[in-house]
Amino acid sequence: MNYNINKGIGRTVEFKGLKAQYLFIFAGGLLGMLILVMIMYMIGVNSFICIVLGTGSASLIVWQTFSLNRKYGEHGLMKIAANKRHPKYIICRKPVHRYLKNNTKQTVK
Repeated sequence: MNYNINKGIGRTVEFKGLKAQYLFIFAGGLLGMLILVMIMYMIGVNSFICIVLGTGSASLIVWQTFSLNRKYGEHGLMKIAANKRHPKYIICRKPVHRYLKNNTKQTVK
């Protein structure tokens, strides 16, 4: 018997070149823009304005997402977020001799 081997095990999700979190940013941005245009249309905003705003914003989302994917790569956004959480410097308010002092506990008899 011949068995098919799944060669995609362990790989990240990819669609048209978008990888990992960029795919979710892309889909979420387009879905949010669609909902915003639908709400604007139901409120009574001019159809031409809805279409122009929707296509312009969707184009911007697509362009920006692919640009981020190209610039930072698969794990780039996570690395940037982690780097922002690190402190720039450590504040040391104790005098230096307090750190160098020998802390020996005396036993009570």
